[in-house]
Amino acid sequence: MVDPNFRRTVLFISAHDPAEGALGLIINRPLDKQVSDLVTEAPPAGLADVPVFLGGPVGKNQLMFAAFEWQKGQGLKLNHDIAFQETSDVAGQNAPVAICAFVGYAGWGAGQLEAEMKQKAWLVQKPTRSMVKLDRLPKLWFDIMNSLGPWYKMLAAAPDDPSLN
Repeated sequence: MVDPNFRRTVLFISAHDPAEGALGLIINRPLDKQVSDLVTEAPPAGLADVPVFLGGPVGKNQLMFAAFEWQKGQGLKLNHDIAFQETSDVAGQNAPVAICAFVGYAGWGAGQLEAEMKQKAWLVQKPTRSMVKLDRLPKLWFDIMNSLGPWYKMLAAAPDDPSLN
């Protein structure tokens, strides 16, 4: 992807409707900050240490909490409809695989993501439970590329600007 907003990113598409568009979050760009670093009031119990990621180029003035949940028969889902006050309740449950906070999100208008898919601008991978372990997320793009075979492994190792090599 040439757009620097999406260069070497892993996006989790959490909502898609062909007539309305799609919503997703970049899940592999940690900001090396925690919720307590970004909010002016004390965060709800258990959320001060939640890691914050750059979720995308849209809405960078808002902090969104999301819980990755493994749903039997449906796979990995991203619940991004969690209010700040409700997040500590979710954090106490055993169901979520991970809870993260995101600054911004990625969005596509109707047909935009489909057009990008036809142009082969994105590689699609089915998410697994192990993909969203917090310590794995920063290196997730490289892990996925390396798992796709030698050609993709070579692309992952290439510098951003090969002419500088």
